Amino acid sequence: MSKNNSGLHISQQFNAELEEIRSHVLSMGGLVEEQIRNAVQSLVEGDVSLAELVMSKDVEVNKAEVSIDEECTHIIARRQPAATDLRLIISVIKTITDLERIGDQAERVARMGTRLAEVDRPKTNYTELQNMGERVAKMVHGALDAFARSDVEAAIKVSKQDDKVDQEYDGLMRQCLTFMMEDPRKITQMLDIMWAARAIERIGDHAKNICEYVIYLVEGKDVRHITIEQIEDELKA
Repeated sequence: MSKNNSGLHISQQFNAELEEIRSHVLSMGGLVEEQIRNAVQSLVEGDVSLAELVMSKDVEVNKAEVSIDEECTHIIARRQPAATDLRLIISVIKTITDLERIGDQAERVARMGTRLAEVDRPKTNYTELQNMGERVAKMVHGALDAFARSDVEAAIKVSKQDDKVDQEYDGLMRQCLTFMMEDPRKITQMLDIMWAARAIERIGDHAKNICEYVIYLVEGKDVRHITIEQIEDELKA
């Protein structure tokens, strides 16, 4: 085999390895999406068995993170990637960290669901939590889709949804505090709802983080800790 052909072969192998890592990230993301949906459903419906399933599956999410992290470490050691390839590896490592934390938050929602299943359900039947849960699940799906397609515009669009999640969270907090002041007997229940809402809100934050890694991957710009408006200005520059 000539040197040119050898180099091409190595390049093709490297590209295949990078695509395989992308595929593994999306598989982990699919598992996390399922965790979110099941966690919120278990809370809203008072389904303890489904909540327990979510909690037991958190181990699978953790294993996926460790496995992909090891793949990235081996690629860095063997291939010494540079430029876009290196940004991809860095983005993957950061993305799987946020996916693992999303899994943790879903597990927390499920745990609160088991506690809330033991008390009388409010008239709203946790509609606010369900709406928040559906919104952040769509954010995670959108963030993963933007990652899969290296789509900066889609990443920005998903990031903008985080403000709506924050607004819903703030409204639910005020509502819970009002109920606690009106009826101290509901303090424990309201605290569990607040913890569940906080976990859902954090999922939105992690989805936004993944979108920021997509922008870093494509544009090579670190847009953490700045506003969406500043991100859009940065990308125009």
